Amino acid sequence: MRLVFAGTPALALPALDALHTSEHEVVAVVTRPDAPAGRGRRPRPSPVAERANALGIEVLRPHRPGDPDAVARLRELEPDCCPVVAYGAILPDRVLSIPRHGWVNLHFSVLPAWRGAAPVQHALRAGDPVTGATTFRLVAELDAGPVYAVLTETVRPRDTAGELLARLAEAGAGLLVTTLDGIAMGGLEARDQPDDGMSYAPKITVEDARVDWVSPGRHVDRQVRSCTPDPGAWTMFRGERLKLGPVVPRPDRSGIAPGCLDVERSAVLVGTATHAVQLGDVQPHGRRAMPAADWARGSRIGADERLG
Repeated sequence: MRLVFAGTPALALPALDALHTSEHEVVAVVTRPDAPAGRGRRPRPSPVAERANALGIEVLRPHRPGDPDAVARLRELEPDCCPVVAYGAILPDRVLSIPRHGWVNLHFSVLPAWRGAAPVQHALRAGDPVTGATTFRLVAELDAGPVYAVLTETVRPRDTAGELLARLAEAGAGLLVTTLDGIAMGGLEARDQPDDGMSYAPKITVEDARVDWVSPGRHVDRQVRSCTPDPGAWTMFRGERLKLGPVVPRPDRSGIAPGCLDVERSAVLVGTATHAVQLGDVQPHGRRAMPAADWARGSRIGADERLG
């Protein structure tokens, strides 16, 4: 089939690479416009645009996917199907109707669970033991289209959002190719999602990443891992933001008040509503990341100081 691939971040690259080496033909990609990046905040192509350029694939960068020029070019390309992975914009009906087999989205949850922008982050926060990936046909309603195929992935006890997403992106790339193979052969039919089990996963904001030390220790652990690496968990210390890497639950240590610090020779413990957690790497404002014990020694933390 002739494909126009839609995607933007590095998360979409395994799927683009898999489609490029498949029996299908990727005739173009649609991605978000160049955006400021790095210290100089200079406009930079998206990871998908950079990979497409390297592969010699045409790149479309509409400010809105419904822009007349973009719609006209899509019609000229006459795609049979348009696979989508983390494109980052809502597609209007006049765009959805262009390919004869529609737009097929690779979503990183087992739908209808965790519809929305941050399914893996919310699955980790909720403590789900299993998540997965789903291919489905895009419709106007958010992540509500009929499902082609599903795979499942066990959530490991120390998974961060970045680690789990990386595994799902690789496994999901194969699922997407298999789905398109089935559509091309005419033997794969999409089935409506069930009504039960629906949940939503809105984008995780910076404020969502602020650690709530009054919650139980297992919730703090999940919250931090769900925000790693993006947008990054954080707390306040001495009036400035302190970024936090993954913590280690310490069920053997209780009796430390929420947010209070217990500094040991090689470890820094923080109290929660239940047991303590041990800090991993921390990053003070304007400085590099470092082990928590090194940070504590340099900061000369007082007995009454706390995080919060």
